[in-house]
Parts: sequence; C-alpha cells; structure tokens
Amino acid sequence: MHTVENLPGKRTPADNHYMKVAILFVIPLCLAAQQQFDLLLQFGRVIDPKNRINAVRDIAIANGTVAEIAAHIDASRALKTVNVTGLIVTPGLVDIHVHVYNGTGERLSYAGDDSVPPDGFTLRNGVTTAADAGCSGWRNFEDFKNRIIDRSKTRILAFLNIVGAGMRGPQFENNLDDMQAAPTAEMALKYRNVVVGVKCAHYQGPEWRPYEQAVQAGRIANIPVMIDYGANRPERPIYELFTKVLRPGDIYTHMYSGLRGEQGPDSGPSKAMVEGRKRGIIFDVGHGNGSFLWRVAVPLVKAGFIPDSISTDLHAYSMNSGMKDMLNVMDKFLAMGLPLETVIQESTWNPAKEIKREELGNLSVGAIADVAVLRVENGKFGFVDHNSARFDGTRKLVCELTIKGGKVVYDLNGITRERWDKLPSNYDKQGDPRWDSFAPPRK
Repeated sequence: MHTVENLPGKRTPADNHYMKVAILFVIPLCLAAQQQFDLLLQFGRVIDPKNRINAVRDIAIANGTVAEIAAHIDASRALKTVNVTGLIVTPGLVDIHVHVYNGTGERLSYAGDDSVPPDGFTLRNGVTTAADAGCSGWRNFEDFKNRIIDRSKTRILAFLNIVGAGMRGPQFENNLDDMQAAPTAEMALKYRNVVVGVKCAHYQGPEWRPYEQAVQAGRIANIPVMIDYGANRPERPIYELFTKVLRPGDIYTHMYSGLRGEQGPDSGPSKAMVEGRKRGIIFDVGHGNGSFLWRVAVPLVKAGFIPDSISTDLHAYSMNSGMKDMLNVMDKFLAMGLPLETVIQESTWNPAKEIKREELGNLSVGAIADVAVLRVENGKFGFVDHNSARFDGTRKLVCELTIKGGKVVYDLNGITRERWDKLPSNYDKQGDPRWDSFAPPRK
C-alpha cells in the first residue's frame, strides 16, 4: 500500500538532497565544458605579419597555444577574458641580439658583469624570446645553460661564440687557436634545441680565419652565423665578407654603426651592403652602446635600406644609454617613418625565421601562445643614438601585457586583475595557474 509520502512520482527529502548534490556537481561540469579556453583577449587590433592579419580580432588561448582567432569569440567560452580595446596585440617579440650570461662575477666580460639578467629587461617590453649573441663558447656554454637559460622565465636561445672561451675580452677574442669549427658545431648539435647560431665578434686582426671557422661550424650544424665585424681592416673588406665568405641567411649585425663601410659616398648604403642584400645576407640592427648612429640610419632608411630584423644588443652599457630596450629601438624606426606593421614584422616573424624557429613570432592556430599587448602613445618624444644625438618622434610603444606560453608574465596596469573593492573583504592570492604565471598551484 502506498502512502502519500512514497507514492510513485513524488520526491522524498532524500531525493531533494541528492538532487541538490547532483546540481552542485553538474553545473561546474557544464561550465567547464563551455570554458574551453584558458584566456581570451577581446577587441584588440591584432598585427600578425606571418598570417597577414591587421584587424580587430579576438584571440583565445588554451593549454599554452593559440586555440582560435576570430572577429568575435564569446566570453562564456573562456576561464578568463581580458578587454584589450584600443591596444595592439602582436606575437611575443623576438630579440636575437642580447647579452645575458650574467652572474659569474667576471669583470669586463660578457660572460660576467657586462651581461644582464634577462627577465628584468625582456618581459616588461613584450619580449618573450631572446637570443644571447655569443657570450659563451663551446667551453663554457653548459655553465651558461645551467646558470641562465634553464632558470629564466624568458625563452633564452643562444648563438655560440666561435671562440671556445666565449666573449670574455680581447685576450680571448683575438686568440685564433681557440677558434675551432668542429667543437663549436659539436656543442651546437648537442644542444640544438637552444643553440640557434654561431657568433663571431670583436676580432681585431687582419685574418679571415675567425669568419671562415664560424661559417664552417654553421654549415656543419645547419645554423646561421652572426657577424659583429670587429675592427675595420683593409685586408678583409666588408664587400668580400658579403660576397665570398658568408652564406645566404647569415646575419650581419650593427648595420647602422657606420664603422665598417656600411655607408657609401652618397650617404646611402654602400655597394657592399647592396650586393650583400642581393646575395641573401640578413641585416640586423644590433643597436647596443656603439652601433647605431642617426647620421647613418636616417639616410640608409630613406634610401630603402631597412632592417631585416630589429634587435637591441642589450648589455650593461646599453641598457640605460641611447638603446634602453627593445621597444625604444622599435620606436626609432617608427620615428623614421616605417609603418607599425613593418616594425612589428621585423621584431617577430622575421627574426624567428632567421634563427629557424618558425614556431615563434606568429599567432597561427596551434602556435605557442607568446603574445605582446602594446599601447601606442602619441606625443613629443626624443630618441638618442650611441653618440648622444637626438631624433624627435611622435609615437612611443608601451607594453601593457606580456603572455608567454599562454600565461601572463607581465601586466603593467593590472588589466587582467579585479579591483580590490570588488573582491571579498579577506581576499587571498588571485589568479588561476591555467592563465597566470603568478598564481599559486591549484590544490
């Protein structure tokens, strides 16, 4: 016999309890199913040169990669949504000329005090990948890797110095006996995941051997060579370097230094520079503290000789002088009249291709989610070369947000954060480790 309480179709208190428990589990599961993205950037102007995108787009990120780019992506599909209206969204910047082998305590050495710790100079400028330009050679690369590469939040790659001892001063960098292709190539191949090239720099002598050995090492390891041409010696003219020694795809840095025959008699690019570009030599800025002059850059750019890649030559002497940082160097090319899209391309996709890391420098679906969110400020700004001469400009780039591998690593104005007075009165550490590198691990 059925009572009213247990007639078929009637819910008992126990049924109600179980239903409430089920709802508590089902609703989060439904939300999780809808939230297929960890992070969503909405309403920003996306400039992605590889994919020829220059338009307002939403970008969704999941599991450290770019998951979707579209004119509109609903915020309900993302765990975290950030409004970037009025900002420029680009691939994470790629700086292929830095000096970051810091911490050994060696004075007057780029394998020591002349280098800087990378994370304090890169992420706040939208740089997610930086290539150390020859601070270490095959003899000390593994120390550099352990000391800096493996411990940095920035993705650090490396050009291996053709000098086995690395960039430690003239007594090392002019030692022809320590410039050996075979061990250099062997070390590059052993660590091919991080060694992206061979560097030859600062050589003062008349011989071709340093450059020939660097090219031989590059050929064995199938990686490019980057040249800082050292002293300007008539026995090894820059024309022969470009037309006889280097290969297409090899990189000439410090292109606007004016120190080694880069400028012709008409103030435009020299015959060597023109022939080098025809042959496929890559020309890189490498600003530094002694390698960028307005009296060279302005006429060369006016003549159409623009960089293939923009880089800083970041080190202890350039960080507070005319160079300052990656965005400041990019600003200089905006001031000289290059379109923003070109400056972005020369700071993202071009350098990624030059070092054969085409998984970087772009926002293709499936690519590593390295993203820079930049603000273009308009006003009166001054930009200084290595001889302290000023060029005036009207635009300046400021980094608002940097994302590396799908996680926020820098947020200038807290655009990913909630206002404090909107949180519970006893709020704890905010963020979620699925999109925030600063958040504690999930329990």
